[in-house]
Parts: sequence; C-alpha cells; structure tokens
Amino acid sequence: MCYAIPGRIESIENKTVVVDYFGEKKKAYNELDGLAIGDYIYAQGGYAIQKIPEDEAKSILAVWRETFFELQEVDLKLSRLDLNQQSVPAGFLKVLDKAAEGRKLTKDELLLLMKGKSQPALKLLFKTANFLRQKHHKNSCCVHGIIEISNDCRANCGYCGIAAGNQNINRYRLSGEQILEAARQAIEIHGFKALVLQSAEDSGYDIKELAEIIRKIKANWPALIFISFGEVGLDNLRILYDAGARGLLLRFETSNPQLYREVTAGKELTSRIAHLKRAYQLGYLVITGGLIGLPGQTEEDLLNDILLTKELHAEMYSFGPFIPHPQTPLAGYPSASVETVLKVSAISRIVDAANAKILVTTALETLDPAARREALLSGANSVMLNVTPLEYRPFYNIYPARAHETESIETQISDTIGLLMSLGRSPTDLSV
Repeated sequence: MCYAIPGRIESIENKTVVVDYFGEKKKAYNELDGLAIGDYIYAQGGYAIQKIPEDEAKSILAVWRETFFELQEVDLKLSRLDLNQQSVPAGFLKVLDKAAEGRKLTKDELLLLMKGKSQPALKLLFKTANFLRQKHHKNSCCVHGIIEISNDCRANCGYCGIAAGNQNINRYRLSGEQILEAARQAIEIHGFKALVLQSAEDSGYDIKELAEIIRKIKANWPALIFISFGEVGLDNLRILYDAGARGLLLRFETSNPQLYREVTAGKELTSRIAHLKRAYQLGYLVITGGLIGLPGQTEEDLLNDILLTKELHAEMYSFGPFIPHPQTPLAGYPSASVETVLKVSAISRIVDAANAKILVTTALETLDPAARREALLSGANSVMLNVTPLEYRPFYNIYPARAHETESIETQISDTIGLLMSLGRSPTDLSV
C-alpha cells in the first residue's frame, strides 16, 4: 500500500500546484520539472514528490475512492464531541468549550488543562483534541519511515542509552551502500513516501558524505527526506538542504535552560534553538518537541515546551516519555506516565489545532502498546515505522525494550494499517 494518495493538478502558479483529492483542494510546493495541469502526482509534507502515469493514478484512486469515504464516516463518528458533561469541573469545561470554538486560550487556561487530574475531565480533554484534529486535518494520518544509520555518539546526555559515556553497548555505523539499500527497500518495496535518516551525533560521518547519500536517494527514488543527525552546525544545515533534505527532526528536549544543562552534561539550549531557527529559515519542515517526565520537570515546563514548539514553526510535534536506561545517570528515576504524554499531545493539538501534525512516538508505545491508539484519539495524526535493518535495530538502544525492535517492517505496516483503518484514518498525508 502506498503512503500517499495520488492527486490531479488543477492549477500551477510559479512553484505552487493546487492538487485535487476526491474534491478536496490542497496546495503543494513543486520542485519537479515538467509538471502540467492534469498531471497526477504524489505529495508529501507539502511537497510534490513524484509524477505518476494517469492510468496508474486512476487505478489507485478507483480502489481508494469507496474506502476513503467509508473511513471518513468512521472517523467522524469517533470524533464527535459532547461538552454537556456534568461530571467535569465547570472551570475546566469552560476552557474546553472555548478551545472547541477555536478561540485562543491564555497560558493560565492551558495550565489548568495541564494540571487536570480527574478521569472525566481528562477524557473530555482528549475528545476535544480529537474533535479539533478531525475538524482541521480530516482523517489523514502521516506514515513515515525511519532509518537509524548510526548509534555512535559524541554527546553525553544523561537520559540517553547511546550516549558517549555508555561503554556497554555495541556501536555501529551503516555504510553509504547500506543506507541506500535500506532506503531503496523502504521506498521501492514498501511504498514509503517520506523517510527520516537518523543517527546519534556521530563524528564518523563527514557532512559531504551525508549530503552525497541524500543526493543519491533523491536521484534514484521519489521521497521526502528528513534528517536527524543532532546539531550538525548552522552552515552544514545549508549543505544538507542543498543536497535535497527537506525536513529536520531535532528535539530540544526541554525549554527550561537550567534543566537542559543538567540533563545534557552542560550543553546550552541556545545552540539547539539556533539550529531549529536556522532550519526554518532555510526552508526545512521542522519536527521538534521535548521529553516528558524528566527529573525536576514541572507542569509549567511542559506547557512551555508546547508553546516553544509552536514558536519554532514546527510542522510536526514530537513529544515522547522519559524512559530510564539502566546504564545512564538518570537510571533510578521513574518513567513518565502514559496519561501525562496524552495530556501533552491533546494540549499541543489545542495550541496549534490547524497546523500541527502530532507524532505518536515509539517511546510511548514502549510504555504501553495500547497507547498508540489512545494517542491517535487524543489529537495525534502521525506515526513513524522503523525500517532500520533488523540486525542493527537492537543497538539503537536509547531506552530499553523499545517497541517494534524485533518486528519486520511487513508486520509493522500490517498492524499500523489495521489500527488506522479501525479508527477511520487514511494512512496518507493529505495535509498539503
């Protein structure tokens, strides 16, 4: 199954194309040569990434047409909202009513939601977020692939199992040929239209080598390429963008500068933020967010994390739970709760209802396999599947017992599609 639905170009103005999807009109930025009105394309993340033959497109659309509208009906039923809830505190209910109407909430109102504890109140918070997700994004759900190319790291963050200080793991670094083959399989065989190339902050790769790998992927296969190599340097962001990278996954982990220094062995948050701002200036789609449940983190910190993510013009919000690794300085602290992660997801949707794609992280699924479904019903609308070669996947051990660590990509795809279909979601990115 392809993780994009073909659309027909209705109009072209400079570098922007308007694409029709079953009557919905969406815009995409075009970097392809020779496109014309009437052509069929795949788009991902706001970019036209591939022109496809008309007969092939019509064949795919014929299969999708009935299913697409059936899925929309299921999604609509699951996202219906009833704010007439007497068991929810009046103040909490008033704030959710304001959010559902699309009015901007104050920081105090958002903090009230973050501090919510009662189950009826939280249930309604999650349903409000799901209502807003459906209102603004319909039933689309991005399905991206991620290839973890190296776990060799020069950084020494206290929460991370592959930090430089951990001498008890097997280090690996994929060769250029291995990365290209993993990308080929993900795109050509499994149908992914967006790929994240992720590594630790590995000094073993030269920036020109990484740029050449990206160029070769772009030259051979149609896909939107995200990079996630940590802080590569502001000038190097330009080199990788010029090579064809169009997205950056770089989490700031916490918006609290003192807490950031404590958990990153003295690094400064300003450097991380500078990378994210520079990436946006260059034209990257930004994926960022934080760790939930760090020792010493407050509810106000979490709210500030959400607000900073919006301020950084994030295309996608990525918030995952802190899970202690036994070979790190933070080994003795408890994991974040699923409930807190869902609250952050829901409030992120309320804060940036119309624009944000919100990712269900593998870390959340590691806490509880059922949490992926709960997150998708709490405002989230994006998932990433691990297409790292199976023999290397256990070594990217940022926290223990990661979900999907031993699952084939075929199993991940099958399970994901089954879940999305049950929720009425279309496994494609139409938010262009």
